[in-house]
Amino acid sequence: MVNYPRWAMILTIVVALLGVIYASPNFLLTSEESEQATGVLPSKQMNLGLDLQGGSSLLLNVEVDVAIKELMESVETTVRRELRRSGDRIGYTGLRTQQNAVLFDLRNITDSDKVRDRLRNIENGFELTDTGGGKFRLEMTEEEAQARRQSIVEQSIEIARVRIDELGVSEPVIQQQGAERILVQVPGVGDPERLIDLLGEVAKMTFHLVNEEVSLQEALNGNVPAGSFVRFGPEEEGRIPYVVRREVVVGGERLVDAQPSFQDGQPIVSFRFDAAGGQKFGEVTSQNVGVRLAILLDDEVISAPVIRGAILGGSGIITGRFTVEQVNDLSLLLRAGALPAPMTVLEVRTVGPGLGQDSIDAGKIASMIGLAAVIVFMIASYGLFGLMAAVALLFNLSLIVALLSFLQATLTLPGIAGIVLTIGMAVDANVLILERIKEETRNGRTPISAIDAGYRRALTTIIDSNLTTLIAAILLFQFGSGPIKGFAVTLSIGILTSMFTALMLTRLFVVVWLRRTRPKTLAI
Repeated sequence: MVNYPRWAMILTIVVALLGVIYASPNFLLTSEESEQATGVLPSKQMNLGLDLQGGSSLLLNVEVDVAIKELMESVETTVRRELRRSGDRIGYTGLRTQQNAVLFDLRNITDSDKVRDRLRNIENGFELTDTGGGKFRLEMTEEEAQARRQSIVEQSIEIARVRIDELGVSEPVIQQQGAERILVQVPGVGDPERLIDLLGEVAKMTFHLVNEEVSLQEALNGNVPAGSFVRFGPEEEGRIPYVVRREVVVGGERLVDAQPSFQDGQPIVSFRFDAAGGQKFGEVTSQNVGVRLAILLDDEVISAPVIRGAILGGSGIITGRFTVEQVNDLSLLLRAGALPAPMTVLEVRTVGPGLGQDSIDAGKIASMIGLAAVIVFMIASYGLFGLMAAVALLFNLSLIVALLSFLQATLTLPGIAGIVLTIGMAVDANVLILERIKEETRNGRTPISAIDAGYRRALTTIIDSNLTTLIAAILLFQFGSGPIKGFAVTLSIGILTSMFTALMLTRLFVVVWLRRTRPKTLAI
């Protein structure tokens, strides 16, 4: 173990120096200077978590039942269309939605076979049941209901992540809590209202034809024909009512891009469909010239232009009395995609940067006290060898900071606790080695033989102890959440760097000292 190849020496020195270089921006640059820095030198700093940097935290509830209700309404519309199929219409009454099922009664019981053929595979996860007497029930299975509810929450998390990423913030925490709740923590965003506005919008855009076969007054009096509903325009335009057909001619899920733009000096949103959506949009506009096309956003008619001709190419614009900020936000929401269900805010918390700074200051004090106590203990116990271990400890800290900066990992308050714990653990390997060297020296070995035996015989114990701790840290990261993961990350990094500094860097110091001084005895 005393024999140290030249390539290993060079590699150890390079890694130690890189640690100092990559850690330096955290001590030499402000956050503003770090963001603006350009060039070949490293400029990345550690990301600070919500508890250190300050920011906003929201606890959201996903209204899954609303999404399930919309799904059942869509299935009901599909059932109505299938039963009314032109050329072979099936008479029915009492078509309605009841919880997770669509029910209807046949006028002529002899049509039962036709119903089974048409509706058996109408929707995945649904079962068609003939309850007798021409009564049918199309019901979602329990397994399908559970799968859809979980899928709605997972979709909401992903869309929330995309929307927040558009803000340009770093390292947001977005995770599921319980069955239907989402925790959102965004460091550096002190105004939770902006987050609430951004995440609270469902941003579900759909295109419908306006039903101009019924008078608006009759519809407002409650005489709305089946397959249609009344929707209103925005408040700034006087809440104009429209009778809109329920069938969605093109859905917002077909949008592939939405960008803010200007037309005649007014802010607008230009949008583009995918190939299938563009083809469908072209067919609808070519077949319905002269009819109004209502554009609904979250059940509000934001625009209802008259189709003057076929709109081919799969692109269009949304006009209205928008401000520039409204156009920017609408474009962002449409690009990110619609939430599958509305989300309500259950809890709002704001962490001020002052509290975070207090935590950072307390962490610095704890780290410096722990570092000083360890250094004093090592030097008092092992003399020159303890000093070497103390110098290696300083490099160990620089490597931890460097890796956190390079990986852009988020440092939280539990993460600082992990660093403080690492300071004590970092000298553990050195203590094992030095105590073993002491024992070999007392047994009469020469200095070189004692040091060689100390490193060789302590190696197995060092690997075992650090490996078991590393396994525990990995399990904490895998099954923990939030602060637990932050602690696990810094602990894991600290274990790896302490192994390197104890087995490589401290050993380099010892080997160089042995070769230069060639001592007859060891003062340890």
